[in-house]
Amino acid sequence: MRLTRFEIYKYSIPMVPFTIATGTMHFAQNILLRVHTDSDITGIGECSAFPMIVGETQGTCYELAKDFAQIWKGKNPLDIPARMNELHAAVAGNYTIKSAFDMALYDIAAKQAGLPLYAFLGGSKKEIESDLTIGIGSPEAMAATAVEFVAKGVTMIKVKLGKQPNEDIERIKQIRAAIGNSAILRIDANQGWSYDESLQALTGLAPYNIQFCEQPMRKWNDGRLPSLCALSPIPIMADESVFTHHDAERIIENKAAAYINIKFSKAGGIHESLLINEVAAKNNIPCMLGGMLESRVALTAKVHVAMACSNIQFYDLDTCLLGHLADPVISGCTYNGMKLEISDAIGIGADVDPAYLKNLEQIVI
Repeated sequence: MRLTRFEIYKYSIPMVPFTIATGTMHFAQNILLRVHTDSDITGIGECSAFPMIVGETQGTCYELAKDFAQIWKGKNPLDIPARMNELHAAVAGNYTIKSAFDMALYDIAAKQAGLPLYAFLGGSKKEIESDLTIGIGSPEAMAATAVEFVAKGVTMIKVKLGKQPNEDIERIKQIRAAIGNSAILRIDANQGWSYDESLQALTGLAPYNIQFCEQPMRKWNDGRLPSLCALSPIPIMADESVFTHHDAERIIENKAAAYINIKFSKAGGIHESLLINEVAAKNNIPCMLGGMLESRVALTAKVHVAMACSNIQFYDLDTCLLGHLADPVISGCTYNGMKLEISDAIGIGADVDPAYLKNLEQIVI
């Protein structure tokens, strides 16, 4: 089997502005790939650029996708490690766009095997229940949103923080006062606090029954994470500090996190995500599977991977619920409340409406 043709789309999705500590996203900056082979098997891949976190934009992803397609034309799609190593050798970093190419190869490989992706990866179906995220706003507005979530049956709420510690403490205080202990609360500072602010915030938030805190400090402060972990009353989850399995090894060796958040767009796709999970599992560090602002294409792939990895115990898979104003995906996973369900279609089992793609900027390589 050989790779023959690549359709590359600027897969923009309009959305309600979504704010985290490092900035606001006004639309989902996604790229969609359709990768064709000489065996009439087509793979689909999607990535979602989040510039404030990964340093990539939709534009940079689109341009590199053209180069990557040229590198892979005529190559065997089933040798996934070799194909990904070619991209790593060509360009350092840029894991977001690499993740879309990786995903397309896994779709092809699972289809070639005649299996749904979770089965191809050695998994079986299990219950996957996601949290739902509240972006940064006033304490009153965030508390009102939390009440709405609970009324809809949401059992786990992720709250974006990372501003002034006193303000963030007030946000959680009002949320807990509004919903009581009816839902699990997770917090994510998205690198917004300094070391001293992290310690102040985490200590001040201790009375509010927080499950864990994602990425309190900038990753250049990783050297201070072991000290923070030792002092914090709330377990710390490494997110932006872990892009690859090498990062995971370093964080774990330094006792710098209780948990790790895996994201395709940070790791470079499924292959590297599985390596991160393997490193974490060997060291008894549970993982979460999260994301950026992907549509249900990449979301479906993430559900497959979650079903294949017992060490992935937390799910932050609400990406297309964070204000997306369009859902052009055909088939794929569906939400039953906050539980995610997939079919037994072979491969990833999701595609995008051709009518939606027709109006997007695109190129064929």
